[in-house]
Amino acid sequence: MEYVYSAMLLHKAGKQITEDAVKKVLTAAGVAVDEARVKALVAALHGVNIDDAIKKAAVAAPVAAAPAAAPPKAAEEGKKKEEKSKEDEKKAEEAAAAGLGALFG
Repeated sequence: MEYVYSAMLLHKAGKQITEDAVKKVLTAAGVAVDEARVKALVAALHGVNIDDAIKKAAVAAPVAAAPAAAPPKAAEEGKKKEEKSKEDEKKAEEAAAAGLGALFG
């Protein structure tokens, strides 16, 4: 996790995320640097818009509201379709995030 944090720190500071920069941040934090993990991190982040990735990862928990009355059937069917499309979109985002997460154990 400290490898990802080092990349986020560099990004926030407006610095390029390079192998040397990540190594310096980790060394300054007292972390024993694993060269392979550093290379994997830099390679995984190459071409990634980090700001967009952070926005997509910041998912707020939905607020559950008690319904005042039972919805009509037509509205209920539309709601089911909307829920399915939201679920499909969420699954796609989770799959994309899992690809990066798998690199960092």
